[in-house]
Amino acid sequence: MDVEKIFHMKEGVDETSYAKNSSLQKKASDMVKHITLETIQEIYVTTAPKSLGIADLGCSSGPNTLSTIKDIVDTVERESRKKLCASPEFRVYLNDLPTNDFNTIFKALPDFYKELKNGTSDGCPSIFIAGYPGSFYGRIFPNNCLHFIYSSYSLHWLSKVPPALYDEEGKSINKGNIYISKSSPSQVSQAYFRQFQEDFSSFLRLRSEELIEGGRMVLILLGRRDLDHVDRGNTYLWELFSRSVAVLVTQGEVEEEKLDSYDVHFYAPCKDEIEDEVKREGSFEMDRFEMFELEVEDDKEGGLSYGSAVAMTVRAIQESMIAHHFGEGILDGLFENYGRMIDEEIAKEEIRPITFVLVLKKRMIGS
Repeated sequence: MDVEKIFHMKEGVDETSYAKNSSLQKKASDMVKHITLETIQEIYVTTAPKSLGIADLGCSSGPNTLSTIKDIVDTVERESRKKLCASPEFRVYLNDLPTNDFNTIFKALPDFYKELKNGTSDGCPSIFIAGYPGSFYGRIFPNNCLHFIYSSYSLHWLSKVPPALYDEEGKSINKGNIYISKSSPSQVSQAYFRQFQEDFSSFLRLRSEELIEGGRMVLILLGRRDLDHVDRGNTYLWELFSRSVAVLVTQGEVEEEKLDSYDVHFYAPCKDEIEDEVKREGSFEMDRFEMFELEVEDDKEGGLSYGSAVAMTVRAIQESMIAHHFGEGILDGLFENYGRMIDEEIAKEEIRPITFVLVLKKRMIGS
């Protein structure tokens, strides 16, 4: 399965779109907003550029992207006024895979510019926004053109399903599972870990070429607590997803072979794995590393239980892949099963998925 051609968040603004089902990601990014804004403030103060290059990697197409950009612009504008100097121009590069719904972002830009203009007596700042389609596991931007990179809930997605999951006949060795589980052979977690190492190392190396010296990145991604790959967090949510598909198998709606041949291109690293790879690759130094959890609560505004809200969020992310592999006909039943299973499980015991936020600074030459 060619991830780059198939994988994208659900486009548009309908009830199952990513734009309508990304409130959990928004809640998480808001929890660490102070870290993002402190980092952009620091890079602006230390470099004082006339033209500030900013990239959002894995921007998707919902309201979260432009909300983050507005916060960044407002922070720099305030710092400029404090220093009694002219604010810089902003070069904003929005990156995602080529199948991403960039049009929805572009349609929202007139209102975005209007909001920026209304927020200041000096008029709208000079801000130039462009879409840059392509995988961030490859090269995207020219050398030394960026000061700041932001990526929220993207880097746990691998460039591909690990090839080592398949035997010589092309059959998955992870039968009955779509991710790492207790019943997975040990080779499965090893395959996922090696793919993470390869991808994350490439990501760091390529971003170091695109950032100026001293440039910074704020990366927000899903993870796990320790070296044990099977935990009652993000891994367990995939376990429940596998069970949801298995229900459809027992009902005759999905062929068992289809379940056995589906594996997700996802990996939740632990802190040690991330730190080791940053150190080994060598282009960046770690400025900050924090772990946090989102509270488990029902979506009162949307009238959804916690399980249903998670299921809708996952659907908005995974629908393109699920529909391509299993067909669109299973979507409603699958995600109804999934939401119900999550609610049943958290009624027994908490599911505690965790998120990491890290700040990386590009090393100076010779350091």
